[in-house]
Amino acid sequence: MTEVPDSEKVCLPRRPETAGVALLRGDPKTAIVRLSAPMIAAMLLMSTYNIVNAIWVAGLGSDAMAAIGFVTPLFMVLMGLGNGIGAGATSVIARRIGACDREGANRAGLHAFALAIGIAAVLTLPLVVFAEPIALLFGAGKTAGLAADYGRVIFGGMVLLLFVNIGYAVLRAEGDSKRTMYAMAASSVLNIILDPILIYWAGLGIAGAAWGALISMAMVSAVLLYWFYVRKDTYLSLSWRGFSFDRSIIVDMLRVGLPASLEFGLMSVLAILVNWMLVLSAGTDAVAVYTAGWRVVLFAIIPIAAIGTSVVSVAGAAYGAREFGKLRVAHRFATGLGVGIALVISAITYVFAHPIAWIFAYSPESAHLAPQIAAFLAVMCFFFPFVPPGIVSGSVFQGTGRGINSLVVNLFRNLVFIAISAYVLGIALGLGEVGIWWGIVIGDVLGGIFGYAWARFFVERLIRLHAPGAEARE
Repeated sequence: MTEVPDSEKVCLPRRPETAGVALLRGDPKTAIVRLSAPMIAAMLLMSTYNIVNAIWVAGLGSDAMAAIGFVTPLFMVLMGLGNGIGAGATSVIARRIGACDREGANRAGLHAFALAIGIAAVLTLPLVVFAEPIALLFGAGKTAGLAADYGRVIFGGMVLLLFVNIGYAVLRAEGDSKRTMYAMAASSVLNIILDPILIYWAGLGIAGAAWGALISMAMVSAVLLYWFYVRKDTYLSLSWRGFSFDRSIIVDMLRVGLPASLEFGLMSVLAILVNWMLVLSAGTDAVAVYTAGWRVVLFAIIPIAAIGTSVVSVAGAAYGAREFGKLRVAHRFATGLGVGIALVISAITYVFAHPIAWIFAYSPESAHLAPQIAAFLAVMCFFFPFVPPGIVSGSVFQGTGRGINSLVVNLFRNLVFIAISAYVLGIALGLGEVGIWWGIVIGDVLGGIFGYAWARFFVERLIRLHAPGAEARE
């Protein structure tokens, strides 16, 4: 019997494929745009919540802002675990969808949830118990008590954090970014409503901000469970009946998930190093400035992050179907789209730097931070255009199961290029916090160039070795 080449296989599922799956198997440019648009809207709403949260916390004074800044690195590690396992799940599921292996995709989804619950069971109690010592270890000093008040609540809800991230990842893997948008948007809106109520009206202070996040995640978890187990209209069938542990699925998932989680760990290490350099050169107010300004930066790069997230699914499906030419199209198109958006973001940020800074310094206790926040944002305008090449290239590696490659890109960007540049300019040359800011920009430029060049080489090599003459139309 003659074997049909992978590129010519036609999937014949027992029930019709969803629109999302059809999108993943079609034109990569269309898929990236249509998958990114809902994710941009949802992630912008989530980042709007983060900024609104910072605004309400700023009313408690600069110590409260700094306290969250010291908890943020560890919180990023937890987010990294959820997003990392989610990236691994997205990659495995999308590749199996591309290869017409629906049952394999179902098993991968179940293993992702089981892994997330297991991680939460192991880590939650130690983090809650040792929240204050951890904050002190990160340099919180006099703000350690406030940092612990916030951290204990966030750490206590780790299982919700991980569950929600995996739920989003499963939906993205099957091309259903609209439903992900609905859940993320609802969570953000609820959080925005709860923050002032819990922080001020209920008198919970900084802990109120954390409780708002947990309540919203619980709501989203309930919605995800309804979609998966009551409505049952997703492409994946996540039934636990007859579930059996498959080590190979976990290994495949962790091949992407562990490096992706470590990438967030690298970001946390970088944040700790930057905080340390800022305290050393300018004191805790410099950390408050960086914390507030970085929230704006994270908000601004949301469209780029959303594009990168969509590329994981598109690249995974193309790789699973052995349509390697689509990887080239996806990499080039997504990078160009991201750079164009980043240039617009840079212009807007530069023009409105001072009004944005005032948002974070509206109270008498934090008003003195406004000029420094505005100066930080002006410098970051040079940061944005070089973010897309790094994010998109890492997403291509993740989608094709090369998580280590993505990790190396981020290792060089964060701990080699950015950390060293910030130390040299800010500490060694004595330029202080401004030097640290410019070090972040220089490191980002070098990291973006390095990541894009490596991913382009990888894709071209795949095409030459495995699919000669099968390049997708551009």
